Amino acid sequence: MDGTSVLRSGAASSAQALPGLRARRRFWRGGLQGSEYTWAIAFVVPYIAIFIVFVIYPIVYGFWLGSKPSLYPELFDDPVYKMTVVNTLLFVGFGVNVRNAIALLLSGFFMRKGWWVKGLLMIFVLPWAVPMLPTFISLHWMFDGDYGLLNNLLWSVFHINGAHWLDTRWLALGSAIVSFIWKWMPFWTIILLAGRMAIPTDIYEAAKVDGATGVKSFFHITVPMLANLYLMITLISTIWTLGDFNTIYFVTGGGPAMSTYVLANLGIRDAFDLADPRLGVAAVLTALPVLIPLTVILMRKLKHAEVQL
Repeated sequence: MDGTSVLRSGAASSAQALPGLRARRRFWRGGLQGSEYTWAIAFVVPYIAIFIVFVIYPIVYGFWLGSKPSLYPELFDDPVYKMTVVNTLLFVGFGVNVRNAIALLLSGFFMRKGWWVKGLLMIFVLPWAVPMLPTFISLHWMFDGDYGLLNNLLWSVFHINGAHWLDTRWLALGSAIVSFIWKWMPFWTIILLAGRMAIPTDIYEAAKVDGATGVKSFFHITVPMLANLYLMITLISTIWTLGDFNTIYFVTGGGPAMSTYVLANLGIRDAFDLADPRLGVAAVLTALPVLIPLTVILMRKLKHAEVQL
């Protein structure tokens, strides 16, 4: 084969490969050409950089800190850790489920018509609207066994000596759970109220004709229609509550004697008070066996969720 034939065959191969190359370029460019592609890159690169610096890097660095196997036997031998696991399960279990159940019932109350109901709703939202720090500090002093508002009220009205709410483990943990429920219940009540308002009134009217009113309509209409929404807010709030640090820190201070710590508080104690960041990260990472399945279930629910409730 002479040189001319070789050049012709090479040119033919290049010509055949050119459309595929152009198609790949169009795919990566998203159909943008010239200055449009340049401006797109200029806008996207800062967001990618921020995502890498503030999301990817902290996650990878955190896993690296907690990757040493010898950390976990040391953590599991800590008696405070064992109490912390129990506290976390109780705090999340009661805090999320009791709050959501009450929020579901209250959302039905706020469906009533009348200006006074709207006024009560505005007052009801105030605990959530007030910043977290002054709320929990106020609740801490309300539960004080000597000078707290709760004990003074019990004595003034019923002549009963109130308990020292923050001086024993279970009373202190219960006080923290009540504070958590009181703080966040308005937010989830509003979410469920919006879900109730999205249910067509024709369904309730048809059920009323068939004799299903009150409790029957609640269990046969409201609950099934809100089931997906209720499950999703339970999953989301469970994930958020597992990382809650502020409630315990400001209401009980982790006391008495670190007996009300949850995993977030224990991680901060190990990382900063004990100057062992690796142990602190390891303490928090022990929540992953719960967090990962919850996140997978939540993502699947979001992926397959329908537009209507």
